[in-house]
Amino acid sequence: MSKELAKTYDPKGLEDRLYQKWLDSGYFHAKVNKAKKPFTIVMPPPNVTGQLHMGHALDETMQDILIRFKRMQGYEALWQPGTDHAAIATEVKVINKLKEQGIDKNEIGREEFLKHAWAWKEEYGGKIINQLKKLGASADWERERFTMDEGCSKAVQEVFIRLYNKGYIYKGSRIINWCPVCQTSISDAEVEHEDQDGFFWHINYPVVGEEGKFVEIATTRPETLLGDTAVAVNPEDDRYKDLVGKMLKLPLTDREIPVIADAYVDKEFGTGCVKITPAHDPNDFEVGKRHNLEEINILNDDATINDLGGKYAGMDRYEARKAMVKDLEDLGLLVKVVPHSHSVGTHDRCGTTVEPMIKPQWFVKMDEMAKAAIDTLKDGDLQFVPERFDKTYLHWLENIRDWCISRQLWWGHRIPAYYCDDCGETVVAKEMPKICPKCGKNHFHQDEDTLDTWFSSALWPFSTLGWPDNTEEMEYFYPTDVLVTGYDIIFFWVIRMVFSALEQTGKAPFHHVLIHGLVRDSQGRKMSKSLGNGIDPLEVIDKYGADALRLTLMTGNAPGNDMRFYWERVESSRNFANKVWNASRFIMMNLEKAEVPSSMDLANLTAADKWILCKFNDVAKDVTDNMEKFELGIAVQKVYDFIWEEFCDWYIEMVKPRLYNDGDTTKAAALWTLKTVLGGALKLLHPYMPFITEEIYCTLNPEEESIMIASWPEWKKEWDFKQDEKDVEMIKEAVRSIRGVRTEMNVPPSKKATVYVVAEDASVRETFEKGKIFFATLASASEVLVQSDKSGIAEDAVSAVIPQAVIYIPFAELVDIEKEIQRLEKEEGRLEKELARVNGMLSNEHFISKAPQAKIDEEKGKLEKYTQMMEQVKERLAQLR
Repeated sequence: MSKELAKTYDPKGLEDRLYQKWLDSGYFHAKVNKAKKPFTIVMPPPNVTGQLHMGHALDETMQDILIRFKRMQGYEALWQPGTDHAAIATEVKVINKLKEQGIDKNEIGREEFLKHAWAWKEEYGGKIINQLKKLGASADWERERFTMDEGCSKAVQEVFIRLYNKGYIYKGSRIINWCPVCQTSISDAEVEHEDQDGFFWHINYPVVGEEGKFVEIATTRPETLLGDTAVAVNPEDDRYKDLVGKMLKLPLTDREIPVIADAYVDKEFGTGCVKITPAHDPNDFEVGKRHNLEEINILNDDATINDLGGKYAGMDRYEARKAMVKDLEDLGLLVKVVPHSHSVGTHDRCGTTVEPMIKPQWFVKMDEMAKAAIDTLKDGDLQFVPERFDKTYLHWLENIRDWCISRQLWWGHRIPAYYCDDCGETVVAKEMPKICPKCGKNHFHQDEDTLDTWFSSALWPFSTLGWPDNTEEMEYFYPTDVLVTGYDIIFFWVIRMVFSALEQTGKAPFHHVLIHGLVRDSQGRKMSKSLGNGIDPLEVIDKYGADALRLTLMTGNAPGNDMRFYWERVESSRNFANKVWNASRFIMMNLEKAEVPSSMDLANLTAADKWILCKFNDVAKDVTDNMEKFELGIAVQKVYDFIWEEFCDWYIEMVKPRLYNDGDTTKAAALWTLKTVLGGALKLLHPYMPFITEEIYCTLNPEEESIMIASWPEWKKEWDFKQDEKDVEMIKEAVRSIRGVRTEMNVPPSKKATVYVVAEDASVRETFEKGKIFFATLASASEVLVQSDKSGIAEDAVSAVIPQAVIYIPFAELVDIEKEIQRLEKEEGRLEKELARVNGMLSNEHFISKAPQAKIDEEKGKLEKYTQMMEQVKERLAQLR
């Protein structure tokens, strides 16, 4: 080995240097290679507005582990990266940036605004990618994509036109979720429901022509009264049968509205009379369609009352609410106000209360596509890990509404629909038509709206591989293998990718969806800006290195479960890295001093060598099985335990006497085993801690280019030394028993003593004879004597029992009797004083009557403890004397 490891492990310079080496060598780049099996993961594209957060760090680490594992297994492993234009999120950021410069979006117009948006993308789009590189992400950056690049845009246009021609995309007036602040429609998935304290306002609607007769309704949104077009009752409700068909005077307006009968009304809820506002409530919209009711929109886009609102026109919705309630009270029509906590929809971006509004929008019909997405799960073509997320997926699909895909934004894919200015004909096409197919004129304008950001990211698994063109990448790498994502976007994104892929390619986009939970703070709270408890992964990397962060995120991680982030855990991950580094340095320093054979006749190995090879063999098999089942947390725990305990704490200690003795004929076997097992253990650890394993492995094996392209360890029949494993485990048990006795008797490891092993079974004695060298080292023995009976062993010898043998250590060799008697007499004196004090307090009436019970109990506890200690000291003194 020409190069040696630095004295201490410092990830700072090392990680950047190694990442650059991997990039320069092109190891991340996957090619179409018919000689190999492909393995593909598409990266959930982070927003170009993004800053790496702990959720990303977990998500990307899991993907990187899988891709590195499969690459080493010999697959052509493609990890397809890219970023998302994130429509509304980016537009809001650009608008705010322009505001700071005194520029209004509407004044500069669409073309100019988009120049600013693209400039933003150029500046910030690369930021998050560079942060992912800091984490060690081995994605194929040569294939990096963006949801609005030429290829992805072509795919979006193709899908829109295909779905439109098939009758799956239509334009219609429907109730949509409208955000008055962002001034755009948003999908159901972007609405967060939260419980808010509000009121039920009970209002009397006068019956026309019947003085003093009223219908009482209750509403949580009195301002929408202005858009009422009926009051509904249940047809089975005897209380109101005579009212159906009559007209009511709508308060605060000059309109009259009918009483209608509809089964939608719950007789038991409230008064059993419900105001119907088709333009401002999704259920009322459906009732309105059944009864041919007029749809009256009373709101402007900014949630102020529009011109239909009479004297309330121009008021904000909540300001109008106050004024209207006051007027109803003055008119004697306000019956009562009842406090009521109810679920309110808010926009997940800005937190504004969403207003259901009727607007002409573009929709995707969901019935058929949802059915196909349900079937693919039931057929087993798509599998969730863990399986419990099937329920979330199916629940969403079984209750899905048509998807509103138009957004009143400028940043995004513009809808490819063109309207004839002369006759109003709609033409959906790749470019603006020259001639109107209906009237023959040539004046057109394009639809102003853009598509929901999820419309383009739904195509991500195949648009990134060149679809709609029939590329060789598409043929080779698609469908992809695993999607790794958080449970919070199953319905946002996963479902849309599934139905889009089935519709466009006839195949599910991936075989497995590996779901992870959220990374929470140490108190279990969600990390958020408002709580100020977010932890920046880059800060962790800067302090402890990417490997330590990655190991921390995977330790104890189970699919689908949330995890808590503790700084102490990062420290223990860093300590593990130090342990691996120092053990590797120790091994390499010993390898430097001797000729290590490149191959080894296994017959020349000792039981200890065979034991560690057998242990490694089993751990390689288990870890591979766990990783194939996506149990990444369990797998890394096994690697960790093997390296720390079996390899470092046991095997390295076992072989030290052989390394330090040049005359030992088994030294070469020890060195070969150390090098072989270290190399294999580093490979198992590599997907989790890529940097430190690369540095050590390439120093250990200078003839190899990189651990990244080294082959993954597989179980070997010839390393299955089960008998040797059993023998060494027995010796380990003896060592543990001896250490237990010495700890109990306060004997330091530096104090050596004779150890007798007494066993009737000849094979047990043979095992201890063969393992004498390392047994003596581990048991702090001056010599080891193996015999079939107790002859020659002093009566006062301390014993430790294991299932197949009894271990004896002469007492006098463990303890300097005179010194120990002196120490115990001193302790006896101290305990006498403590007992006198406690007994004195507990027999003092004054103390017992005045002291708090907790103090009395504390002193009683001390009495019990000191009495017990005194008994032990007296017993020990009696033995020694």
